[in-house]
Amino acid sequence: MAGRSVLPYNLIMVWVPLLLVAFVVSGVACARVCRDAVAGDGRGRGDALSVREAAYLAGGPLRVVDLTLVGLHRSGLVLLAHTGWATVVDGAGGRDEVERAALGAIGPGGQARIGDVRQLAAGAASVRALADGLVARGLALPEAERRDTAAGARGVRGAFLLTLLLGAGAVLLGPAGERGPVVAWFSLPLVAAGLCLLIARADDPRHGCWASPAGRRLLSGLSPHDPLTALARRGTEVLEPELRAAFRVHDRRHPG
Repeated sequence: MAGRSVLPYNLIMVWVPLLLVAFVVSGVACARVCRDAVAGDGRGRGDALSVREAAYLAGGPLRVVDLTLVGLHRSGLVLLAHTGWATVVDGAGGRDEVERAALGAIGPGGQARIGDVRQLAAGAASVRALADGLVARGLALPEAERRDTAAGARGVRGAFLLTLLLGAGAVLLGPAGERGPVVAWFSLPLVAAGLCLLIARADDPRHGCWASPAGRRLLSGLSPHDPLTALARRGTEVLEPELRAAFRVHDRRHPG
């Protein structure tokens, strides 16, 4: 009798340590994400963005190069073929340093794959200077902060999954009559980690946002109807089919 009376109690209480682990892991991960969000929200100056600056804030250096290549194509200086090749029509026609960097990335032969041009031009000094200017104004995240933000996103994602697994384990280990309270308690750290995961995803540069909170506010105020602004904010998916195909060749050869 004594053994049978102790066993249900042990089954009921086995989920409490799991719950404590879930609270600690989720709390630490959420605190890091919230700290990063608050730290970045207090800086940033400027009330206007150029289209190229908007492209960097929305998609980083590669988005800047995409915008530049499309501008060169539409001005007749470069031909972007649906096969994924860029061909120089007028190599002396670059209107600024970023355009000249894109033309130079195509190379002396006057023709190169768009994917290779994007990678080379994205590392040009003129693109880095654009990024440095946005960082100095508090509108873009510095490289170290981007790494910390990405690490915070991974941490809160891991905390969410671990809490989910711990909750499932606690439900399975406990008696059927106690599953309601177990689910209710585990829902607290799970919801907190889920909300922080949404915040972290918005801040994660891997999901297309290189901007600080101040930079994102400026991005959200840009007109959604201007074609160049749409390209800067949303990428090559807004282009006409032939140009979209030119960039997709790169995407198929280099997934992600």
